[in-house]
Amino acid sequence: MCESLSAFVIEARSLVKRFGPVTALDGLDLSVRAGEVHGFLGPNGAGKSTTIRALLGQLRLSSGTATVFGQDSWHHAVDIHARLAYVPGDTMLWPNLTGGQCIDLLGGFHGSMSRARRDELVERFELDPSRRVRTYSKGNRQKVALVAALACDVELLVLDEPTSGLDPLMEAVFQTVVTERAAAGTSVLLSSHILAEVETLCDRLTVVRNGRAVFTGSLTQLRASAATTVDVVTSTALTALETIDGVSHLRSQAEPHGRRTTLLAETSALPAVLSTVAAAQPRHVSVHPPSLEQLFLDQYTRQDDNSDGEPR
Repeated sequence: MCESLSAFVIEARSLVKRFGPVTALDGLDLSVRAGEVHGFLGPNGAGKSTTIRALLGQLRLSSGTATVFGQDSWHHAVDIHARLAYVPGDTMLWPNLTGGQCIDLLGGFHGSMSRARRDELVERFELDPSRRVRTYSKGNRQKVALVAALACDVELLVLDEPTSGLDPLMEAVFQTVVTERAAAGTSVLLSSHILAEVETLCDRLTVVRNGRAVFTGSLTQLRASAATTVDVVTSTALTALETIDGVSHLRSQAEPHGRRTTLLAETSALPAVLSTVAAAQPRHVSVHPPSLEQLFLDQYTRQDDNSDGEPR
């Protein structure tokens, strides 16, 4: 189904960026819908930060088009920046200023910081704003950037590994605050290595490999393309499973109280697998849908026989 351009706050098509002999982006597509939290996944070197820099107008593309709020990201960077807030993965701040001064300075660039929200976030992130930045840990520098961005009334948050250096408790606070902002209508592009964070927050996600999008869609769509693990204990061997299309990695071994069978089943094969298992009157059955980590690794390690960025 086609969607109008107005449905997207970010739309990037066929992005190519070369640094001499190195191709950092190789035809990457990315779209972020208005009001959604969009996950951007891929290991270091996949092209995520280069894409974000292009969207922010910090580098000029070799080819392709990138628009934010319908405006060209290179030619209208100043106008675009007035409507978004950005948090990098390694925040550099003014060492002789206090954390509070840095927050106010960063917020002042937008002119839209809510003082009440700023003070609330300082408390929620347990940040001491009176200390000078040179005394801060990496995690506290990230807190400064997060408070400054999340306290501003902007239409889009661009977050590039934003929780780098935060402890698990502060990661949970971050997730709660982003959920609140998304519920208020703010769009979010979230680049993260923390797959549980993406699974909790994101409506859709894009997986990047070697400068290209190898998957774009919802987590449900991603799961539909992957196999489910089935583990069953029966009194006799389940030889009928061998004939079901979509069953792989079938293993069977004897145990003191029966025979344990494990397998991977594609979504289309699950009804036949479970029917066969039920008919054998199993003593134990467990069905494990793939985790986001498994799904990501599957997308990232499979052969590039279909890397057009569509769900598969």
